Amino acid sequence: MPEATPMDEPLTRNGPPCPFEKVFPSQLVRDDAFFMALAYNQGIDAWRSDEVPIGAVIELGGEVIAAAHNRRDSSGDPTAHAEILALGQAAKAIGDWRLNEATLYVTKEPCPMCSGATLMARVKRVVYAVSDPKMGCLGGATDLNALPQVNHHLLITRGVLEQECLALLQAYFQLKRKEA
Repeated sequence: MPEATPMDEPLTRNGPPCPFEKVFPSQLVRDDAFFMALAYNQGIDAWRSDEVPIGAVIELGGEVIAAAHNRRDSSGDPTAHAEILALGQAAKAIGDWRLNEATLYVTKEPCPMCSGATLMARVKRVVYAVSDPKMGCLGGATDLNALPQVNHHLLITRGVLEQECLALLQAYFQLKRKEA
């Protein structure tokens, strides 16, 4: 696991009770479902911090080198998306901004900012659970990865643990609409 950073410190904000339990996948099979389960757990941590429940994990060589969840509201930083925070942790962990052999696992399709940052970091592969037809930029609303002039292209896998991650997101937003 990466070294703790100030963004990893516990927050004083308590979110609405999360009705979802964390999952504890077997360490014996470190496949896409395993790493997405860890990203899902990050999403639960986001909910508990009263953040949109999106989580991200970056894997390199079968090991987690970064894990983060959204902290936009708690930090007041519009760039504090799970993917951006995880990319920063991963770069620090390996001592290089080029994440050529890394895989990003994220519970929802990356937005324009996160998709762009993932391309710029030269991530090898992105695995996401839930497509986003409104703001997703790796096949949802648009596909930055398909631009022919881009000098790096990602390998994309969609739909890993889709139902679980979708249920988490939908329940959170249903609760938020009731509170409003």
